[in-house]
Amino acid sequence: MISEYRKRFNEQYSKEIYQDFLADITSDFDYLPTFRIAETPFFIQEELKEKLLKGSQEVIDFIKKKEFKDLTQKSLLVNSNVPNEDAHTQFLAIDFGICEENGSLVPKLIEVQGFPSVFNFQYNLFKKFCTHYPFLKEFTPYLNGLDEEGYMTKLKETILNGHNPEEVVLLEIEPEKQNTKIDFYYCQQDLEIPICCVTALHKKGDQLFYTNKDGKEIQIKRIYNRVIFDELELRKDLKLSFSFMDELDVEWAGHPNWFFRISKFVLPFLQGQYFIETKLLSELEEIPEDLENYVLKPLFSFSGSGVVFHVKKEDIANVKEKDLYILQKKVHYAPVLQAPDAKVKVEVRILAVWPEKDESPTLMGNLVRLSRGEMIGVKFNKDKDWVGGTLGLFEKS
Repeated sequence: MISEYRKRFNEQYSKEIYQDFLADITSDFDYLPTFRIAETPFFIQEELKEKLLKGSQEVIDFIKKKEFKDLTQKSLLVNSNVPNEDAHTQFLAIDFGICEENGSLVPKLIEVQGFPSVFNFQYNLFKKFCTHYPFLKEFTPYLNGLDEEGYMTKLKETILNGHNPEEVVLLEIEPEKQNTKIDFYYCQQDLEIPICCVTALHKKGDQLFYTNKDGKEIQIKRIYNRVIFDELELRKDLKLSFSFMDELDVEWAGHPNWFFRISKFVLPFLQGQYFIETKLLSELEEIPEDLENYVLKPLFSFSGSGVVFHVKKEDIANVKEKDLYILQKKVHYAPVLQAPDAKVKVEVRILAVWPEKDESPTLMGNLVRLSRGEMIGVKFNKDKDWVGGTLGLFEKS
């Protein structure tokens, strides 16, 4: 059935429809994202969907272990241990490369992040696809039986936690300069919360405030945190009236510590069909002879910075802090999505939320990235088409 859907989409596709699709996105905020939006969704067959769900659940089972905080405490010792950490993360992004084993598709975990992704953009992207390809309304990007309304209700519950939207801020470093700002715009539209730069907040005692568009001072009760500490550490030019290390009277939707705890740091702990061989350099007994089959990655980086794809022995030898790097077996993505001229590679990010009151995370939806290059990412797909960010679609049950 999946091949039928692919054939139907490709027959309807045209460059004119794609440009209209992009123009439709641009029209919402007079802004076209700086990241590339792919021409097509990815149709996910039931067997692959079940494997994605199973792999995601195995990640969640590990994160829910009683000893999880003890196992990941070292991640805070080498980074920042922000006060008032809560019981669990509110967000999970679980990335799987789509591979092939014994003639069938198998997802392999690439990374997991205890950090928000583009929840609002994905929600609105599906609407745009359906506008330009009406037959896509027969599908859903949502999981766990959620529909459009259920998805948004759960997202609001997670981000707002019952607070008045004006008391909850989306916090980022110079949000107007971020690649993901289209998601911020949709978040402000969908949840009616303000977007604030870290420099716009001011502190009184242990409370944080911002000034709204009417000049009124508003106390912040909850922060929807989109700040990446790597970037914050580099921005010595920023003048903040508070420190993330302060004892603050504020709730976190995405406490900063979870960015470190749930990261590449957990990969060496995970074993099974959906996981790949990963070792800390500090625990590496000997350097493999077949280094061409490995990738060297720093534990704490964002968007692929610091990754060495073609590893040499001297790359490993030159790493001074060997407990901050992993050596990971390469994942060989299978070209599985049929573009007009060739097949392209696919990575699926499963998106989950975990409101404070819930016993477990809820798998909500997904983000898909398409690639023709050696790896997923902009620099491997420059000047190519049928690549970039998109959605995975499931048959409605």
